[in-house]
Parts: sequence; structure tokens; C-alpha cells
Amino acid sequence: MFNSLTPAPPDPILGLTEAFKADPNPEKINLGVGVFKDDAGQTPILSAVKKAEELLLQFESTKSYLPISGSTGYAAGVQNLLLGEGHSLISSGRIQTAHTPGGTGGLRVAGDFLKGFNADAKLWVSNPTWANHKGVFAACGFEIEDYPYYDPKTFGLDFEAMLSTLKRIPAGDIVLLHVCCHNPSGVDPSPEQWAEIADVAAEKGWFPLFDFAYQGFGTSVEADRAPLLLFAEKGLEFVVAASCSKNFGLYNERTGSFSLVADTADSAAAAFSHVKRAIRTNYSNPSSHGGAIVETILGDAVLTQEWLSELDGMRERIHGLRSKLVDTLASKGVDRDFSFITRQNGMFSFSGLTPDQVKELRESHSIYIVGSGRINLAGITSSNLDRLCEAIATVL
Repeated sequence: MFNSLTPAPPDPILGLTEAFKADPNPEKINLGVGVFKDDAGQTPILSAVKKAEELLLQFESTKSYLPISGSTGYAAGVQNLLLGEGHSLISSGRIQTAHTPGGTGGLRVAGDFLKGFNADAKLWVSNPTWANHKGVFAACGFEIEDYPYYDPKTFGLDFEAMLSTLKRIPAGDIVLLHVCCHNPSGVDPSPEQWAEIADVAAEKGWFPLFDFAYQGFGTSVEADRAPLLLFAEKGLEFVVAASCSKNFGLYNERTGSFSLVADTADSAAAAFSHVKRAIRTNYSNPSSHGGAIVETILGDAVLTQEWLSELDGMRERIHGLRSKLVDTLASKGVDRDFSFITRQNGMFSFSGLTPDQVKELRESHSIYIVGSGRINLAGITSSNLDRLCEAIATVL
């Protein structure tokens, strides 16, 4: 059966990690895969997570299946994160949430659910977008279109072109929007621009699908959810795929969520019954441990504050790295203006490096960057910053 198969192309990000692992250079640097690292180059387990796991070990009483949509306590915690505790969407029952296998699982649930009742809709993604978005939604059967987003000339948002295209998208089509810390560019709309986007959605009738992978890595947990609140204030229906991988450091626990916001509580309940059917025929029900960790942290005021403090520390480390990278490049005699890096959000930045320069960094300096020039700032440490900047200066 398999004799005619040839190897599939490697994933552009995870395949880069495999190449990095095979590189024997002891000074190699991986700025590809999107995980947080501390200054020692390690992806730490948060103290709040460790304490929550100790509580689970002490009090957990069963390993029985979770419901199809997961724990109701986890769903309640996620909704409070997405909207703020006591939001009217929560109290009115207009939001329903399922625990999914990571943010990617949330996206796949969204795709299967939306395709099920809107088979002719196209799905629109930003140009560029996360490398896996098109693969996930193509697997759901969607025809995928791009809308303009990043302007390589200004290293910023091409908002005029973006808005012009959003105004031409037909009612019923689906538009994927990154809530904050756009992956891969690091460029986000301003609050005023988000308000215009929400106005266009309300006027034109296309359906918003939000990818919320980095809550807390932009400005704060509260500020980063502001775009969702704008759409909610306009009475719009939408869905959200969110991740706990980054802000809780639960990468290998695959802990995420899918949430839908409907016009009424009855509509939300009816729609959610179809979501559960989509989940049942995919992975049946979620794994427990990661969700139990999040539920335990968010259900304990002391652990919540400890987690928020640790999240602040991760965000501040990345913000500081942006400034250090720009300053060190300048100290190496690089005359190109890299100050745009300090204006971006999250772990990622489009560096402006060309594919040829990225290739030279990998082959001559053992520095691994995605071919588009996207770098993960969190991969920079005190011990590799100087060598990284010297190598960039060389290839420039």
C-alpha cells in the first residue's frame, strides 16, 4: 500500500527543530520554534503549575473520562480569562466553552463546526499567518483566501489594504483574526484600528474566528482581550480558539479551548450541541491533566496571583530582549534601522532578513530561523546575544 509514497515535506517550523537537534555545533542557536525560554535557554515549569500539580496529586480521586466538552470548572475559568469575570456574555449564557487538545485542537474544532453548517463559506487568513493555519482549515474542507496584513516596507501593519479587503468579504464568509501578538509578524492593530475592524464585521456580516494563542504576552491579560470585548459590545456572534501553552507554560500538556458566542443562550446551547458532535467524532473527549492544572490555578486566588506574576515576568523578559537585540545590533556597526522590533508584541518578529540570509545564518553560523525571517525572541539569551548579532551583522 505504501510503496508509492514519497516523504512529505518537513513542517517549516518543527522540521527546523529537527535540523537544529542534528547540528553538532555546541554554540548553535534555535530561534525557530515558538516556545518561551528563560535566560538559561530552558522552558521552565511555572511555580504555580508545580503547586497546582501537588494539589492534584493529593486530592485527585479518579482517572475516569471527562465529558465531551471537558470540565465545567475549566470552561468557567477560560471564559473569565477571555472576557473578564462577571461579563454579561457569561451571566446570560451566551458563551459556551469546550476544553480542546491545545489551541490547534480548538482551531480544528472551530473548522469542523463552522464547515458543518456553512459548507460554501470561504475562510480568510492574514498574509502572512501562522504556518499551520492553512493546513488545519484545508483539512476541514475550506477554500482559503488571504487578506493583506503585513507591510514589509514599513515592518508594520498595512491597515488600509487590510480594511479595504475586509470590506469586500461577502456575508457568511469566515475571517480568522489574531487577537494579539500576531504570529509570525508580531504586528498588532491599534485599539482604534480594532474598532474599525469590528465596525466592518458588523456592517458586512462576515463571521469572526479569533485565534487567541498569546493572552498575557502582549500588554496584560486584561488589555490583550480588548478586541474580543469590542466585538461583544457590538452584539456580534463569534468563535475563539485559545491556548494555555504559552501563558501557563503547558506546551506538552496540549491544553486549549474552543468558545462560541451566540445571539441568545438558547442559540448558544443549540450550536454547542453540534460542537460536541464534532468533538465526539474527532478525539471523543479531552485529556484531563492540563485542564485540571489551569482549573486549579484559576480557582485559587493565591495561585492565580502567583501565575499572573510569573506571566508578567515572561512578558517583560521578551520586551526587554527586543530592546537588547536592537541596541546590540547597533553596537556591532549595523546601520539598518531595526527599531521596529521594539514596537512589536509577543514572542515573534519579522526580522527583515531574506531567505538567503537566513540560509547563510544556518549553514555558516548554526543559527536557525524560519525561512520567512521570523525569529522567536525568547530563544535569545545573555550567552548567545552577542554571537547572534555578530552573525547577523556578517550576513547583512
